[in-house]
Amino acid sequence: MAKAPAKKSFWRTAKVVAWSFVGLRGRDAYDEDAQNLSLVHIIVVGLVGVLLFVVTLVLLVNWVVAP
Repeated sequence: MAKAPAKKSFWRTAKVVAWSFVGLRGRDAYDEDAQNLSLVHIIVVGLVGVLLFVVTLVLLVNWVVAP
């Protein structure tokens, strides 16, 4: 019995992008995600993730360097 195609959801895309930031995605998972994810969702979630990462680093540096 074949698996039903996964629904293109924003939450699923967020999880995939989060795992991609860490670098822990298997080849099988990558192939499945490439067919079931929306490009627009990937771009939006990726930009938000990068923004959060940069803001977190800036706040961490300001906290450590603050007198």
